Amino acid sequence: MSTLARHTLTHPEGRRLLVYGELRGGLDVSPPPAPAAALHQRRDLLTGAWVAVSPARNTRPQTGADVPAPPVPGAGADDGAVAGAVAGCPLCPGGPEVPFPYEAAVFENRFPTFAASPPPPPQGMDLVAPSGGRCEVVLYTDAHVGSLATLGPEQVCRVVAVWRDRSLELWSDTRHAYVLVFENRGEAVGATLSHPHGQIYAFDRMPPLTGQRVEAVCEYRDRFRRCVSCEVVARDDAAPARTVAENASFTVAVPFAARWPYEVHVRARRHGAARLGDLSPLEQRDLAAALAEVVARYDGLFGFPLPYMMVASESPSDGKGRPLADWHLAFEFLPPHRSETKLKVRASVETATGLFINDTLPEASAASLAAVVYSPPAWGNVEVPKVVPDVPAKELR
Repeated sequence: MSTLARHTLTHPEGRRLLVYGELRGGLDVSPPPAPAAALHQRRDLLTGAWVAVSPARNTRPQTGADVPAPPVPGAGADDGAVAGAVAGCPLCPGGPEVPFPYEAAVFENRFPTFAASPPPPPQGMDLVAPSGGRCEVVLYTDAHVGSLATLGPEQVCRVVAVWRDRSLELWSDTRHAYVLVFENRGEAVGATLSHPHGQIYAFDRMPPLTGQRVEAVCEYRDRFRRCVSCEVVARDDAAPARTVAENASFTVAVPFAARWPYEVHVRARRHGAARLGDLSPLEQRDLAAALAEVVARYDGLFGFPLPYMMVASESPSDGKGRPLADWHLAFEFLPPHRSETKLKVRASVETATGLFINDTLPEASAASLAAVVYSPPAWGNVEVPKVVPDVPAKELR
């Protein structure tokens, strides 16, 4: 198996930067920014749910459309910098997060919702708590324009390796009740930066919807004495009208009870593949291929890069600190478009009650996605590398 070096650097204010692959520079020494103000959580008495409060997020930078700007001065082919890096993009080489070219990188969010060492909650209030956890940003590439559909197979495999590395480390911290790998692509779903990237949140409490899913998984086991995730896989395989793509290790289908018009789930077939860290080398590569194909089909659906939310549904821990046996890893794509020009909006009924209303027939949505012409790249000779933390690249074989 090939390897991928991970180098750990630290910003002056203490935020970690993880650089994957060749290390091509160092961090600038600059005064640390002011800590995030008013970061805390509040408990809703009517529902028992916790709400995260993070006003600093309103100060996040924002870049425009995915159009390459002229190269950053000095970014020529001979000096190893990236042609097409956009001046003003904080995620491009030369920006405040990674001031040098890179293959892939992860940094702790400058504008977090959760922090490993959060400030104390406001004084004089009850029903408040610190916002403990982690918020990390995953940079897929140092090129300003791209996606999981346009990156090459080796690059997508590198992204999967990074996700897997971060997932394993964050789940190993007993302070974390849940870990969520996700991506928001496009202004329609609230993305403020167009540079290809995703994020990872580690929560100090079980999120409400995840808790509901845990209850459903356990209830199905108690009632039918079998795995509900295996049942979902079998039902997806038995419904070709909902199949979007074929994959040996994952089902790729519009779910039976889809909430969003062109929702697609990429679900692990194997019982026991509950988290990214559970995947075999072949399953890791098949996951990379499946994700790239789904995004490519989305982009071909209406002829433009389709905005979407993508979340990795990894298994929470059981009472003994182990993943739930009946939970299969799934990547869920949730695009808001219901047609080329119309967006689905969670309006009054859906927001107030939690009852989704789908404006399309899942089988029709799957047929439209399956009909998109897709020419897959060659995946046979690529693999997801194994991350080797903090080992100089020259020592890797």
